[in-house]
This record gives sequence, C-alpha cells and structure tokens, in this order.
Amino acid sequence: MPVPVPQQRAVPAAENSNGTDLTLLVIEDDPAGTFSVPELSAATGARVRIRAARNLTEAGRLLTDDVDCILLDLALPSGTETRADRGAEAHGLATLEHVLRIAPRHAVLALTAEDDAELAAEAVRVGAQDYLFRGELDGRLLSRAIRYAVERKRADVAQHQLTESRLRAQENARLERGLLPTPLLDGSDLRFAARYRPGRSRALLGGDFYDTVRTPDGTVHAMIGDVCGHGPDEAALGVELRIAWRALTLAGLCGDELLSTLQQVLEHERESEEIFATLCTVDIAPDGRRAGLCLAGHPAPLIARQGRAAHLLPYEDGGPALGLLPRARWPRRQVELGGSWSLMMYTDGLIEGRVGDGTQRLGQDGMVAMINRQLAEGLAGEDLLEAAVTHVRELNGGELTDDVAVLLLDRDQDTVREGARHRARNGGRGRSIPRPRPGQVSPAGAQRPPL
Repeated sequence: MPVPVPQQRAVPAAENSNGTDLTLLVIEDDPAGTFSVPELSAATGARVRIRAARNLTEAGRLLTDDVDCILLDLALPSGTETRADRGAEAHGLATLEHVLRIAPRHAVLALTAEDDAELAAEAVRVGAQDYLFRGELDGRLLSRAIRYAVERKRADVAQHQLTESRLRAQENARLERGLLPTPLLDGSDLRFAARYRPGRSRALLGGDFYDTVRTPDGTVHAMIGDVCGHGPDEAALGVELRIAWRALTLAGLCGDELLSTLQQVLEHERESEEIFATLCTVDIAPDGRRAGLCLAGHPAPLIARQGRAAHLLPYEDGGPALGLLPRARWPRRQVELGGSWSLMMYTDGLIEGRVGDGTQRLGQDGMVAMINRQLAEGLAGEDLLEAAVTHVRELNGGELTDDVAVLLLDRDQDTVREGARHRARNGGRGRSIPRPRPGQVSPAGAQRPPL
C-alpha cells in the first residue's frame, strides 16, 4: 500500500534537532515513489533527505554510512532475502530482522496499518526504535519520530558500549588481581607485608613486581623489580619476569646465575632493545641471621636492627640493570642481619615523588629520615608501609605518577624462640607464626620487630 504524502504545517525550528540534516531511507514497494524531498521539506520545514528503495536488495545498495534512519514498511512483500529466516511469525518481522542485521548501527522505524498495533509493538520488541501507523502519518509526526529514533539509537549504542567497557574492565581487573603474587613462606618464622600502587589510572597492575618464596632448604628468597615504563606492556613483562624468577628460584638458581637467566628472558620478551628492568634480590639463610644481596641497577634495601636507626644496605657492588649489557655480572654480597631485624625493599616510585611545589625529590635520604620518624612514632609492619606510602603521596601533592611497590620482611628473635619452645613441648608439632597476606593487618597482640 502506498504511503501517503505528509501534508501538515511546518515544524518549528526549535524541533528540528538544531537544524541538523538527516537522511531517511524509506523501504516500501510504492512504484510511484510516494516520498520526495520537496514534498517533505515543504510540508515540515525539516531538512530530511529521502532515499526510496522498493525492496531489500535495492535498500542494501542505498544503505550507506550517511543514512541516519530507516523507515520500513512491514507490509513489504517477503523476498528471497527473508524466506530462509526461521522463527519469525510474520513476513513483516522477518523483513525487519533482516534490516536489523544489515544495518546494526542505524535507527529503524516500523510502518504498519492502524489495526496492526500488536505487530507494531512486536517490531519494537524485536529491535525497532519506534513504530508509526500508516493512516496517522503526517510531516510533523514523521520528522519528530525520525529524530527521536536517531537519538534513541545513539543512546542504545552508547549504553551497549558502556556495558562492554565495564565488562572488559571487570575481566581485566580479575586478570590483574590474579597476577599479583601470593608469598610462599610456609614454615618460615619471618613476617611478610607489602604495599602495591600502580601509577596507571584505573589499573591494578604496573611495571613494578615483587615476590617471596621459601625453598625446601629453609632459605627465604625475596625479590623486587621495576620495568621501565608504565603501560600494560611493561606490566605484562613484569609479570613474566616475576614468574620466571619464582620458577628459577625453586629450581635452585641464585645470585649471578639467576640474574643472567632472567636477563635472557627479558631480552626475548621485551618489545624493543631499549626496555630494561632493575632488580633487587635477597636470599635469607635458614637461621635468619644473614643474607645474600644482589642489586641490578636497583635501590639498596633499608634495614633496621633492634635499638638502631634504619639505614641503607651497601650498594657499591651492584651490577647494571637487566637488559643493558649483554654479558653483565651481578656479584652477591653477604650481609649480616642479626637476631631481630626488619628489611624493607622498594621501587623508585617511593623515592622519586616531589617534595612540595618545586623540583626537589624525596630521594633515599629523605625516605630513610621519614621511616625513622615513623618508627619513633611506634609504627610497624602493615601500619608502617601504609603510613609511608600515604606520606609520600601527601608530599607529592597528589597521586604519584610512577608505580610503587614496597615489600617488608622482619624477624623477631624472642618470638622465634617462643615458637621453638612451643614446638619442642608438642613433640615438634605446631604452627609457625601467622603471617598476614598483602593488604591484611597483622594479628592483634602479635609481637612485632622494629620495622
């Protein structure tokens, strides 16, 4: 049935969607071409360009990116394009479903007879933005319906994209959270704490990485590193290096041999030869009184012993960052820890934040002074790490742009002796000292060492 020519008064300029031109593709089998640009423009005053197609094949040729809306006559005879469709209860819906498939980003208006209200409502349920009755069609109504359909389609597309973005962000968050390490310290008398804050906005993982494992001989190995850069590629490389370090450590490698192998992993996995990574590794003897230290272009750890101020461990014997020199070597330095001690390993994000409005940086000396002040206030363990990271952010005047990772291992000799006596009374049975996971608070009442 031919669509009648709109013959109503002009639409006010305020209703013309700010004067934006729109293109309407009409799909109906009127051979006379009922719609025409002069008639619609003269009747409504709206700048709507008309394209007419008598079947779906012709509509496919006329459907270009500049088409804003499609007006589909549900009474259009079913052609070969829709005869194979299954599940459609009427030819009109089958035709509509075909149009929705070939024009997923276009607004669609369904046109039907007045006595087909149920079919019109079903068309909206299937995917049309709105419907019009053939007998009630006029220029004013058509113009407003076109603009409404276009805006509704834009809103639907935006909502769909937002939903996809949220789902993708949730998946990324679950993935990144799963890539953060879980320390393997079963059987050890050492306490563990960590703080991690990526520099990338809305990220959970950055280029900094850390890990801690205990090998069967009782040695506790700890590592912290930093891949240059702050993007997702650097974060992925950091995860690869951390997993490689854990595997190599559990396989028995240590010191220069381990770092040389890690450098090979870095060279094979990095995007360009300009990418490098700094690293600090510590292996603590089973008795907890001494450790081996290797530095690969990384800041030296901070140590605090009972009754003494915190200070940096020696760093003169360190080697270059991984990925800089092909045949570099990393000497292992022996460090005496003592009975009760705390060892803090960190990345440069903790010391490179600004102090005030100028260009001055906190630096290692400023960090040592800050930690000693916080120790004097009685802070320790998780509370100390949280206070340190918070204070660095405050000094910087806002969020830090670099990733920050801080790892803390400590040993209290009195607690270790008490645990040994308890195991002796129970015939060697008994649990080791409880250790909080990253982000958890230490058990209430537990004795804490200086840091």
